[in-house]
Amino acid sequence: MSTIALYLPKRIPVSSAHQKHHVFNELHSMVKKALGMDSILESMIKRLGNLEKALLIDDYAEGKDTGIIDLVLIGNIDKDNLQDLTNKTEKYIDRKIRTLSLTTDEYNRLSTNLEKRPHFVLWKQSENSGDTTSSRT
Repeated sequence: MSTIALYLPKRIPVSSAHQKHHVFNELHSMVKKALGMDSILESMIKRLGNLEKALLIDDYAEGKDTGIIDLVLIGNIDKDNLQDLTNKTEKYIDRKIRTLSLTTDEYNRLSTNLEKRPHFVLWKQSENSGDTTSSRT
């Protein structure tokens, strides 16, 4: 069973959710809006350049708070803004963030191996209009 855990800043687990449940996407969206994360996320995405997809992988994708967050960012990423956002976010959430930036071609070559690892789609660009959406697959 795939679950996502919600943690308070001091790493205290408060809740977890079954990702495949039919109401997960709606609840996930409500939680993000309630925490103000939807506007923060959209602001960050705009600064990153042409982000197509963002994956959370390994421990955090399994709901384990190990203090190291692994992100895979796919697209044409602005590395300077990424480093700035990473540094600021690490201080705010008291966790370390490891990022792997891949072009679409690089991701396509590596996706088979990446998808064998625990992963969670944090965000992806909608296919039809370039609009942004948060989702999971």
